Amino acid sequence: MLRIHFTGEDLARLRMAPGPDTLWETILSFHRLRDRRGASVFGEWRQETRGRLSGETRLLSAVVPCRGYFPDFLTPPHGPHSLDTGLMRIRETGPERLDAELSRLPGGRPTTGWAAALADGCTTQLGRLADALAAYHQAAVSPYWAHIQTRVDADRAARGRALLDGGAGELLASLPPMLRWRAPVLEADYPVDRELHLNGRGLLLQPSFFCRRTPVALHDPKLPPVLVYPVTHTQAPYESPPGPDRTTSLGRLVGHTRSSVLGAIGNGCTTSELARRAGVSLASASQHAGVLRDAGLLVTLRHGNSVLHTLTPLGSALLCGGTPRVPRPRQAPQSSIPERSTPATM
Repeated sequence: MLRIHFTGEDLARLRMAPGPDTLWETILSFHRLRDRRGASVFGEWRQETRGRLSGETRLLSAVVPCRGYFPDFLTPPHGPHSLDTGLMRIRETGPERLDAELSRLPGGRPTTGWAAALADGCTTQLGRLADALAAYHQAAVSPYWAHIQTRVDADRAARGRALLDGGAGELLASLPPMLRWRAPVLEADYPVDRELHLNGRGLLLQPSFFCRRTPVALHDPKLPPVLVYPVTHTQAPYESPPGPDRTTSLGRLVGHTRSSVLGAIGNGCTTSELARRAGVSLASASQHAGVLRDAGLLVTLRHGNSVLHTLTPLGSALLCGGTPRVPRPRQAPQSSIPERSTPATM
Protein backbone atom coordinates (compact mmCIF):
# COMPACT_ATOMS: atom_id res chain seq x y z
CA MET A 1 0.00 0.00 0.00
CA LEU A 2 1.11 3.55 -0.77
CA ARG A 3 0.22 6.10 1.89
CA ILE A 4 0.48 9.77 0.92
CA HIS A 5 0.48 12.07 3.94
CA PHE A 6 -1.07 15.54 3.53
CA THR A 7 -0.81 18.66 5.65
CA GLY A 8 -3.16 21.62 5.40
CA GLU A 9 -0.64 23.31 3.10
CA ASP A 10 -0.52 20.22 0.88
CA LEU A 11 -4.30 20.31 0.48
CA ALA A 12 -4.07 23.97 -0.49
CA ARG A 13 -1.45 23.07 -3.11
CA LEU A 14 -3.27 20.05 -4.53
CA ARG A 15 -3.73 20.46 -8.27
CA MET A 16 -4.87 18.59 -11.36
CA ALA A 17 -2.70 18.24 -14.44
CA PRO A 18 -4.05 20.33 -17.33
CA GLY A 19 -4.30 17.31 -19.62
CA PRO A 20 -2.62 14.04 -20.58
CA ASP A 21 1.16 13.98 -20.24
CA THR A 22 2.93 12.89 -23.42
CA LEU A 23 5.86 11.14 -21.76
CA TRP A 24 3.83 9.41 -19.05
CA GLU A 25 1.48 8.10 -21.73
CA THR A 26 4.43 7.04 -23.89
CA ILE A 27 6.18 5.09 -21.14
CA LEU A 28 3.01 3.57 -19.71
CA SER A 29 1.81 2.52 -23.15
CA PHE A 30 5.07 0.62 -23.60
CA HIS A 31 4.05 -1.50 -20.61
CA ARG A 32 0.65 -2.07 -22.14
CA LEU A 33 2.25 -3.10 -25.43
CA ARG A 34 4.10 -5.97 -23.75
CA ASP A 35 1.25 -7.02 -21.46
CA ARG A 36 -0.86 -9.81 -22.93
CA ARG A 37 -3.82 -9.12 -20.67
CA GLY A 38 -6.87 -7.21 -21.84
CA ALA A 39 -6.77 -8.49 -25.42
CA SER A 40 -10.41 -7.53 -25.99
CA VAL A 41 -9.54 -3.91 -25.23
CA PHE A 42 -5.90 -3.60 -26.27
CA GLY A 43 -5.56 -6.33 -28.88
CA GLU A 44 -6.23 -4.20 -31.94
CA TRP A 45 -4.18 -1.30 -30.58
CA ARG A 46 -1.23 -3.63 -29.98
CA GLN A 47 -1.49 -5.11 -33.46
CA GLU A 48 -1.68 -1.71 -35.14
CA THR A 49 1.18 -0.31 -33.05
CA ARG A 50 3.52 -3.24 -33.60
CA GLY A 51 2.99 -2.90 -37.32
CA ARG A 52 4.34 0.65 -37.17
CA LEU A 53 7.40 -0.07 -35.00
CA SER A 54 10.92 -0.87 -36.16
CA GLY A 55 13.74 -1.15 -33.59
CA GLU A 56 12.38 1.11 -30.85
CA THR A 57 11.22 -1.65 -28.53
CA ARG A 58 14.66 -3.23 -28.28
CA LEU A 59 16.21 0.04 -27.15
CA LEU A 60 13.44 0.99 -24.76
CA SER A 61 13.28 -2.47 -23.16
CA ALA A 62 16.79 -1.98 -21.81
CA VAL A 63 15.64 0.87 -19.55
CA VAL A 64 11.88 0.21 -19.19
CA PRO A 65 11.25 -3.29 -17.76
CA CYS A 66 7.96 -5.05 -18.38
CA ARG A 67 6.95 -4.44 -14.77
CA GLY A 68 8.04 -2.38 -11.84
CA TYR A 69 10.50 0.43 -11.49
CA PHE A 70 11.58 2.56 -14.42
CA PRO A 71 13.85 5.62 -14.12
CA ASP A 72 12.32 8.90 -13.04
CA PHE A 73 14.28 10.89 -15.63
CA LEU A 74 12.08 9.38 -18.37
CA THR A 75 9.07 11.44 -17.23
CA PRO A 76 10.34 14.94 -16.42
CA PRO A 77 7.82 17.75 -15.90
CA HIS A 78 7.46 19.49 -19.25
CA GLY A 79 4.03 21.04 -19.54
CA PRO A 80 0.94 19.71 -21.29
CA HIS A 81 1.25 18.09 -24.72
CA SER A 82 4.89 19.23 -25.17
CA LEU A 83 6.77 16.13 -26.27
CA ASP A 84 9.68 18.13 -27.69
CA THR A 85 10.22 19.94 -24.38
CA GLY A 86 10.10 16.67 -22.47
CA LEU A 87 12.60 15.02 -24.78
CA MET A 88 14.88 18.03 -24.47
CA ARG A 89 14.83 17.64 -20.68
CA ILE A 90 15.64 13.96 -21.01
CA ARG A 91 18.64 14.87 -23.17
CA GLU A 92 19.77 17.25 -20.40
CA THR A 93 19.83 14.55 -17.70
CA GLY A 94 23.13 14.65 -15.82
CA PRO A 95 25.52 11.66 -15.60
CA GLU A 96 25.15 11.25 -11.83
CA ARG A 97 21.39 10.95 -12.10
CA LEU A 98 21.66 8.53 -15.01
CA ASP A 99 24.00 6.31 -13.02
CA ALA A 100 21.86 6.42 -9.86
CA GLU A 101 18.52 5.75 -11.53
CA LEU A 102 19.70 3.10 -13.96
CA SER A 103 21.40 1.31 -11.08
CA ARG A 104 17.94 0.81 -9.52
CA LEU A 105 16.73 -1.32 -12.43
CA PRO A 106 15.74 -4.86 -11.40
CA GLY A 107 18.91 -6.31 -12.91
CA GLY A 108 21.10 -3.61 -11.48
CA ARG A 109 23.23 -1.14 -13.40
CA PRO A 110 23.60 -2.16 -17.07
CA THR A 111 27.08 -3.53 -17.74
CA THR A 112 27.00 -4.16 -21.48
CA GLY A 113 25.72 -2.55 -24.65
CA TRP A 114 24.37 0.90 -25.24
CA ALA A 115 22.58 0.98 -21.86
CA ALA A 116 25.94 0.65 -20.07
CA ALA A 117 27.26 3.64 -22.03
CA LEU A 118 24.07 5.49 -21.11
CA ALA A 119 24.66 4.73 -17.42
CA ASP A 120 28.17 6.16 -17.87
CA GLY A 121 26.59 9.44 -18.98
CA CYS A 122 27.21 9.15 -22.73
CA THR A 123 25.32 12.03 -24.36
CA THR A 124 25.23 10.22 -27.70
CA GLN A 125 23.35 7.31 -26.16
CA LEU A 126 21.08 9.67 -24.26
CA GLY A 127 20.17 11.30 -27.57
CA ARG A 128 19.62 7.86 -29.04
CA LEU A 129 17.18 7.05 -26.23
CA ALA A 130 15.29 10.31 -26.77
CA ASP A 131 15.04 9.57 -30.50
CA ALA A 132 13.69 6.08 -29.75
CA LEU A 133 11.07 7.56 -27.41
CA ALA A 134 10.03 10.04 -30.08
CA ALA A 135 9.71 7.32 -32.71
CA TYR A 136 7.79 5.04 -30.36
CA HIS A 137 5.44 7.89 -29.38
CA GLN A 138 4.74 8.56 -33.05
CA ALA A 139 3.81 4.93 -33.61
CA ALA A 140 1.97 4.03 -30.41
CA VAL A 141 0.50 7.19 -28.92
CA SER A 142 0.21 9.99 -31.46
CA PRO A 143 -2.38 8.29 -33.72
CA TYR A 144 -4.67 7.90 -30.70
CA TRP A 145 -4.03 11.24 -29.03
CA ALA A 146 -7.51 12.69 -29.56
CA HIS A 147 -9.05 9.62 -27.92
CA ILE A 148 -6.52 9.74 -25.07
CA GLN A 149 -7.26 13.40 -24.48
CA THR A 150 -11.01 12.91 -24.41
CA ARG A 151 -10.79 10.26 -21.72
CA VAL A 152 -8.37 12.27 -19.58
CA ASP A 153 -10.43 15.44 -19.98
CA ALA A 154 -13.61 13.61 -19.00
CA ASP A 155 -11.91 12.46 -15.81
CA ARG A 156 -10.68 16.01 -15.14
CA ALA A 157 -14.22 17.32 -15.58
CA ALA A 158 -15.46 14.93 -12.90
CA ARG A 159 -12.63 15.87 -10.52
CA GLY A 160 -13.25 19.55 -11.14
CA ARG A 161 -16.92 19.12 -10.30
CA ALA A 162 -15.96 17.35 -7.07
CA LEU A 163 -13.56 20.16 -6.18
CA LEU A 164 -16.27 22.78 -6.73
CA ASP A 165 -18.78 20.76 -4.73
CA GLY A 166 -16.63 20.03 -1.68
CA GLY A 167 -13.06 21.28 -1.99
CA ALA A 168 -9.81 19.32 -2.00
CA GLY A 169 -11.12 16.60 0.31
CA GLU A 170 -14.06 15.89 -1.98
CA LEU A 171 -11.72 15.79 -4.99
CA LEU A 172 -9.50 13.19 -3.30
CA ALA A 173 -12.54 11.19 -2.21
CA SER A 174 -13.79 11.13 -5.83
CA LEU A 175 -10.70 9.38 -7.20
CA PRO A 176 -10.98 5.82 -8.60
CA PRO A 177 -11.57 2.95 -6.15
CA MET A 178 -7.91 1.92 -5.87
CA LEU A 179 -7.37 5.31 -4.15
CA ARG A 180 -9.01 5.97 -0.77
CA TRP A 181 -9.04 9.30 1.05
CA ARG A 182 -8.83 8.84 4.82
CA ALA A 183 -7.89 12.32 5.93
CA PRO A 184 -5.13 13.30 6.17
CA VAL A 185 -3.82 10.26 4.25
CA LEU A 186 -4.51 9.15 0.68
CA GLU A 187 -4.12 5.37 0.49
CA ALA A 188 -3.48 3.56 -2.77
CA ASP A 189 -3.31 -0.07 -3.79
CA TYR A 190 0.39 -0.66 -4.37
CA PRO A 191 2.68 -3.68 -4.75
CA VAL A 192 4.86 -2.61 -1.80
CA ASP A 193 4.43 -0.62 1.39
CA ARG A 194 5.57 2.96 1.02
CA GLU A 195 5.05 6.17 2.97
CA LEU A 196 5.21 9.45 1.03
CA HIS A 197 5.22 12.64 3.09
CA LEU A 198 4.41 15.70 1.01
CA ASN A 199 5.69 18.15 3.63
CA GLY A 200 3.95 21.18 2.19
CA ARG A 201 4.96 20.57 -1.44
CA GLY A 202 1.45 19.69 -2.58
CA LEU A 203 0.60 16.97 -5.08
CA LEU A 204 -0.01 16.92 -8.82
CA LEU A 205 -2.76 14.50 -9.82
CA GLN A 206 -2.14 13.18 -13.33
CA PRO A 207 -4.96 11.14 -14.89
CA SER A 208 -3.60 8.73 -17.46
CA PHE A 209 -5.09 6.79 -20.33
CA PHE A 210 -2.52 3.97 -20.27
CA CYS A 211 -2.31 3.59 -16.48
CA ARG A 212 -4.35 0.70 -15.13
CA ARG A 213 -5.15 -1.03 -11.84
CA THR A 214 -2.61 0.76 -9.65
CA PRO A 215 -1.34 4.35 -9.57
CA VAL A 216 2.26 5.27 -10.32
CA ALA A 217 4.52 7.57 -8.31
CA LEU A 218 8.06 8.80 -8.81
CA HIS A 219 10.67 6.78 -6.97
CA ASP A 220 12.73 9.72 -5.71
CA PRO A 221 10.83 11.35 -2.80
CA LYS A 222 12.82 14.57 -3.31
CA LEU A 223 11.27 15.19 -6.74
CA PRO A 224 8.05 17.23 -7.02
CA PRO A 225 5.31 14.76 -5.99
CA VAL A 226 3.18 13.36 -8.80
CA LEU A 227 0.51 10.67 -8.62
CA VAL A 228 -0.49 9.12 -11.94
CA TYR A 229 -3.78 7.24 -11.79
CA PRO A 230 -6.05 5.45 -14.29
CA VAL A 231 -8.85 7.37 -15.93
CA THR A 232 -12.19 5.99 -14.91
CA HIS A 233 -14.30 6.53 -18.00
CA THR A 234 -14.40 7.54 -21.61
CA GLN A 235 -13.87 10.91 -23.27
CA ALA A 236 -14.13 14.66 -22.93
CA PRO A 237 -14.50 17.84 -25.02
CA TYR A 238 -12.46 20.27 -27.00
CA GLU A 239 -13.61 23.73 -26.00
CA SER A 240 -15.23 25.02 -29.16
CA PRO A 241 -18.62 26.71 -28.64
CA PRO A 242 -20.69 26.87 -31.80
CA GLY A 243 -21.65 30.08 -33.54
CA PRO A 244 -25.25 30.79 -34.50
CA ASP A 245 -24.72 30.03 -38.19
CA ARG A 246 -23.08 26.71 -37.36
CA THR A 247 -25.90 25.79 -34.98
CA THR A 248 -28.46 26.56 -37.68
CA SER A 249 -26.63 24.37 -40.21
CA LEU A 250 -26.21 21.60 -37.67
CA GLY A 251 -29.92 21.82 -36.88
CA ARG A 252 -30.74 21.00 -40.47
CA LEU A 253 -28.61 17.87 -40.17
CA VAL A 254 -29.56 16.42 -36.76
CA GLY A 255 -32.61 18.43 -35.79
CA HIS A 256 -32.75 21.74 -33.95
CA THR A 257 -33.49 20.25 -30.53
CA ARG A 258 -30.68 17.74 -30.74
CA SER A 259 -28.23 20.36 -32.03
CA SER A 260 -29.24 22.61 -29.12
CA VAL A 261 -28.61 19.76 -26.69
CA LEU A 262 -25.20 19.11 -28.23
CA GLY A 263 -24.27 22.79 -28.11
CA ALA A 264 -25.52 23.15 -24.53
CA ILE A 265 -23.04 20.61 -23.16
CA GLY A 266 -20.20 23.13 -23.22
CA ASN A 267 -17.42 22.15 -20.83
CA GLY A 268 -19.53 19.43 -19.28
CA CYS A 269 -22.85 19.30 -17.47
CA THR A 270 -25.24 16.99 -15.69
CA THR A 271 -28.51 15.86 -17.26
CA SER A 272 -30.45 18.38 -15.16
CA GLU A 273 -28.15 21.20 -16.23
CA LEU A 274 -28.40 20.06 -19.83
CA ALA A 275 -32.20 20.16 -19.66
CA ARG A 276 -32.13 23.71 -18.29
CA ARG A 277 -29.59 24.94 -20.82
CA ALA A 278 -31.38 23.41 -23.80
CA GLY A 279 -34.86 24.30 -22.55
CA VAL A 280 -36.17 20.73 -22.67
CA SER A 281 -37.57 18.33 -20.12
CA LEU A 282 -35.30 16.11 -18.04
CA ALA A 283 -36.56 13.00 -19.85
CA SER A 284 -35.98 14.63 -23.24
CA ALA A 285 -32.46 15.71 -22.28
CA SER A 286 -31.65 12.18 -21.13
CA GLN A 287 -33.05 10.68 -24.35
CA HIS A 288 -31.16 13.07 -26.63
CA ALA A 289 -27.95 12.57 -24.65
CA GLY A 290 -28.30 8.82 -25.13
CA VAL A 291 -28.67 9.19 -28.89
CA LEU A 292 -25.69 11.55 -29.10
CA ARG A 293 -23.62 9.21 -26.92
CA ASP A 294 -24.44 6.22 -29.14
CA ALA A 295 -23.32 8.30 -32.14
CA GLY A 296 -19.96 8.98 -30.50
CA LEU A 297 -20.58 12.71 -30.03
CA LEU A 298 -20.50 12.77 -26.24
CA VAL A 299 -19.46 10.62 -23.34
CA THR A 300 -21.08 10.19 -19.95
CA LEU A 301 -19.14 9.84 -16.72
CA ARG A 302 -20.86 9.03 -13.44
CA HIS A 303 -20.27 11.63 -10.73
CA GLY A 304 -21.79 10.76 -7.36
CA ASN A 305 -25.53 10.37 -7.79
CA SER A 306 -25.59 12.12 -11.15
CA VAL A 307 -23.84 11.81 -14.49
CA LEU A 308 -21.60 14.27 -16.28
CA HIS A 309 -21.84 14.63 -20.07
CA THR A 310 -18.86 15.91 -22.07
CA LEU A 311 -18.15 16.26 -25.79
CA THR A 312 -15.86 13.99 -27.76
CA PRO A 313 -13.51 15.43 -30.41
CA LEU A 314 -16.05 14.29 -33.01
CA GLY A 315 -18.86 16.14 -31.23
CA SER A 316 -16.73 19.24 -30.87
CA ALA A 317 -15.66 19.07 -34.51
CA LEU A 318 -19.28 18.73 -35.62
CA LEU A 319 -20.21 21.85 -33.67
CA CYS A 320 -17.36 23.98 -35.01
CA GLY A 321 -17.37 22.57 -38.53
CA GLY A 322 -13.90 21.03 -38.38
CA THR A 323 -12.44 17.59 -37.95
CA PRO A 324 -10.67 16.03 -34.99
CA ARG A 325 -7.02 16.94 -35.00
CA VAL A 326 -5.92 13.31 -34.60
CA PRO A 327 -7.79 10.16 -35.65
CA ARG A 328 -9.47 8.20 -32.89
CA PRO A 329 -8.53 4.56 -32.34
CA ARG A 330 -10.97 1.90 -33.31
CA GLN A 331 -10.66 0.39 -29.87
CA ALA A 332 -9.75 2.30 -26.79
CA PRO A 333 -7.19 0.97 -24.38
CA GLN A 334 -8.06 1.41 -20.73
CA SER A 335 -4.68 1.43 -19.16
CA SER A 336 -2.53 -0.44 -16.86
CA ILE A 337 0.91 -0.67 -15.54
CA PRO A 338 2.92 -1.68 -12.58
CA GLU A 339 4.33 0.62 -10.04
CA ARG A 340 6.95 3.17 -10.68
CA SER A 341 8.86 3.18 -7.45
CA THR A 342 9.60 -0.53 -6.97
CA PRO A 343 9.07 -3.73 -8.89
CA ALA A 344 5.42 -4.71 -9.03
CA THR A 345 3.76 -8.05 -8.73
CA MET A 346 0.82 -7.93 -11.08
